[in-house]
Amino acid sequence: MPKVSYISPSSKPSGGSTRPRSSVVYRVKNWSSYEEGLKQRGSLTVWFSPEAISAWRYQGPLQRGGQFYYSDLAIETALTLRLVYHLPLRQTEAFVESLLGLMELDLSAPDHSTLSRRQGDLQVELPTRPTQESIHVVVDSSGLKVYAEGEWKVRQHGWSVRRTWRKLHLGVNEATGEIVAETLTEKSVDDASQVAPLLGQIDAEVARLGGDGS
Repeated sequence: MPKVSYISPSSKPSGGSTRPRSSVVYRVKNWSSYEEGLKQRGSLTVWFSPEAISAWRYQGPLQRGGQFYYSDLAIETALTLRLVYHLPLRQTEAFVESLLGLMELDLSAPDHSTLSRRQGDLQVELPTRPTQESIHVVVDSSGLKVYAEGEWKVRQHGWSVRRTWRKLHLGVNEATGEIVAETLTEKSVDDASQVAPLLGQIDAEVARLGGDGS
């Protein structure tokens, strides 16, 4: 059976040698599914629905002065791609142009000046969860570094006993991406121990609960 080994961060004894504190072995029970999941992290699929294509051009009321050419949907789509791929505005314009060209859509991309001008007043409608429906909650966590005095020493020498971490545990609605619960703990606390506190913050009925293998 394949194994995945995890070595925790090493300690640094006074003698200067580096030794691992501990070794924990997680057994992968379904290797083919595990490998396919790793491959899918690099998969990219982008499509525009017919409704999005028809709403690409601005169709709102007339304005004073120059009229909008692109709808809020077009601006939000371009800015979302910019955020996901960490692109400057000019590269965002080129990226959207390339996507529209690959899909052979007779649409133009908002230029970088339009994106810069429109993003300040853009009204974004976030999806909401109907209160009467049950939800699928996904639990995961992320490390948060606590900055304080001693960071100069870390940057200069690369190691310090003052480096401190916290762990942020999140419960996310799988359908909408809405964060419905959160807890903040010490770095050594695992996700499993926080399931009950997270579920205690959710008023809606939870139909399914998911998390990663660790």
